[in-house]
Amino acid sequence: MIPTPYLLFLGDAPDQLAAKVAQGIKDWRPENAVGQLRLPGCGADVGLTDMTLEEAKEAGAQTLVIGVANRGGVISQAWKEVLVKALEMGYDLASGLHNLLRDENDLVAAAKVNGRTLHDVRIPSVAYPIANGVKRSGKRCLAVGTDCSVGKMYTGLAMDAEMRKRGMKSTFRPTGQTGILITGGGVPLDAVVADFMAGAVEYLTPDNDDDHWDHIEGQGSLYHVSYSGVTMALVHGGQPDALVLSHEPTRAHMRGLPDYQQPSLEDLRDTALAMARVANPACQVIGISVNTQHLSEDEATAYLKEVEDRMGLPTVDPFRHGAGRLVDALEGL
Repeated sequence: MIPTPYLLFLGDAPDQLAAKVAQGIKDWRPENAVGQLRLPGCGADVGLTDMTLEEAKEAGAQTLVIGVANRGGVISQAWKEVLVKALEMGYDLASGLHNLLRDENDLVAAAKVNGRTLHDVRIPSVAYPIANGVKRSGKRCLAVGTDCSVGKMYTGLAMDAEMRKRGMKSTFRPTGQTGILITGGGVPLDAVVADFMAGAVEYLTPDNDDDHWDHIEGQGSLYHVSYSGVTMALVHGGQPDALVLSHEPTRAHMRGLPDYQQPSLEDLRDTALAMARVANPACQVIGISVNTQHLSEDEATAYLKEVEDRMGLPTVDPFRHGAGRLVDALEGL
């Protein structure tokens, strides 16, 4: 296990979305974070107290967590001075980037000299099988998005929390670095060899009680040309009984792809449902999750109503307003 509490390192993240790992930890495990550390020019702020390494250590921090998710998942040379100093001060380091801590010779050397541990959470720890498509007992819900980073993980976490509050059987199943850092386990799906990704999802969501729901953390988008492969593995390996459509309405284009527009919710519904019914012919779209963080309360209310009237599905921001209506829809299955 990674020692807690954490100091969340935002580095030189250019915008709020780039700090989604730190934001997720702050929102869902606030007790595990004492503060944030930002470099000059950082464009993100997760709402924690800005601290130096010294101040956070005094506050009890044990691990410096790289809270940045940049394109390509690389460790910036601009971060190295802070990372090495943290190790020298007695911090462990934790990261979910594709660029592994253990592959950086200077960090490995500093960790060894100071008796610290480098925690790379984006390393598959199991020899996952190839998917077999055999129907499993229990029920599964998957959020699929019009784009990357639109709130799929938040949707799953919020629905899981609501079901647990109601005394229902529910488990959140992490498939990415943020979910793993929040819960302490899961499958780093985009680090699994492609032929085994769907099998890894089957492994993550095994047979269960008939009234138990797995909430599988969504990744990427079927419409995102960079990351659609991992989404398809979730759709087929997860064999979802229920899909939730996830959307962020204020974007001018797909994340990182200025020449690509987000699909309509209608197109996402039709495409995702067709793909899901390959593995589970009974799959249904049960609701819509909208990330309204950039809308005022009045704007959010109006937008949610417009989408619900148009789509005929319960439409909510589960983080802002709660996931109750989405869970109500699951109870009807």
